[in-house]
Amino acid sequence: QVQLVESGGGLVQAGVSLTLSCAASGRPFNSYAMGWFRQAPGKERAFVASISMAGSATYYADSVKGRFTISRNNAKNTVDLQMNSLKPEDTAIYYCAARRRVVSSLAHDYEYWGQGTQVTVSS
Repeated sequence: QVQLVESGGGLVQAGVSLTLSCAASGRPFNSYAMGWFRQAPGKERAFVASISMAGSATYYADSVKGRFTISRNNAKNTVDLQMNSLKPEDTAIYYCAARRRVVSSLAHDYEYWGQGTQVTVSS
């Protein structure tokens, strides 16, 4: 079992930066690929970014590429999502997710999920 707790969400104005953090506990963190997903009101949960077990490979949705950066610290069991140049369309609940070994951009591949943190971007 892996427990995930997100933090760092909030209400911000368009154009600013925000960093989300996900703290993991349970099984060895470095045996899990990690992902960030988001869900806006009335929409399906969508892929945002993912990172491999060692952090050597990262993947991004086209909508956030160049603005968001995913990173992990295996010594601290954390994965962060640095979000720059935020837009109103980034408003959503952001979820951290973990899956064993292989990184993926598909939500149904992930076994463990956090409770989510709300990000609201005002124009």
